[in-house]
Amino acid sequence: MQGTVDGFSYGLVTPVVAYLMACLGGALGLRCTTRAQLVAHSWRPGWLALGSAAIGSGIWTMHFIAMMGFTIDQAPIHYGKPTTYASLAVAVVMVGVGIFIVGYKGATGAALFTGGTLTGLGIASMHYLGMAGMRFDGRLEYNTLTVAASVVIAMAAATAALWAAGRVRGVLWSVGASLVMGLAVSGMHYIGMAALSVHLHGTAAPGEGDSPATLLAPMLIGPLAFLCLAGAVVIFDPLMVAGRPPRAAAEPGAGVPVVPTGHRPGRRAPLHPGRDLDRRRSRAPQNR
Repeated sequence: MQGTVDGFSYGLVTPVVAYLMACLGGALGLRCTTRAQLVAHSWRPGWLALGSAAIGSGIWTMHFIAMMGFTIDQAPIHYGKPTTYASLAVAVVMVGVGIFIVGYKGATGAALFTGGTLTGLGIASMHYLGMAGMRFDGRLEYNTLTVAASVVIAMAAATAALWAAGRVRGVLWSVGASLVMGLAVSGMHYIGMAALSVHLHGTAAPGEGDSPATLLAPMLIGPLAFLCLAGAVVIFDPLMVAGRPPRAAAEPGAGVPVVPTGHRPGRRAPLHPGRDLDRRRSRAPQNR
């Protein structure tokens, strides 16, 4: 029997909140990735890992906030926790692989294509693995062409986001990139949902079972807390916000010259007062 689905049980509330969470995760991840390129190599893995976890958590949170508004008429929905949390791990790991490739190889050429492809596949895998964690008296079927379109959108969005992370330094540009990324990721989600059809094995009495919001809200506490923590790191790190490396922190050989404080290029650095006086005396003409 064909099931009747409703993806907007709470109206525009769940799509808007889901979009904002995708933007938040994207913004934090992009700033962390940018910051990783401005620090010593020993610190770079930590920043890239933080960015990967932020983007993965933001995308996963976006997906399940959107799923709070998804219901099937006369079919209570449950979620298997192992599969649901496995989708979070897949998102973080595959996004991390893409970010590490771009973080070390640069956001150009083959590295950007490979990193964007893997990150996009991670986003799509998270979505469909999360859908596989749904439990109800029936089965899901997908339209192949629509699923392929959602995967292409995910890869394009990921590639654009990684390009922005490697090229963009200003905060406003990063915010704009995160807004576009959030729109693309949310669009991928709802296109993937449009590919879905439900076939029921039986029906349940109306009102039977808990609502999706009641089931999913406890599982979202951990990722939401992590995003708040990552946000605090960004807020209290001025270099993360500004996106500019300090002169004193530049490593020798890193392409950033270390200039003494107060010294202007093109002018002779001041000597010690005593040595400077001796030099002037030595250059003075001698009276015989």
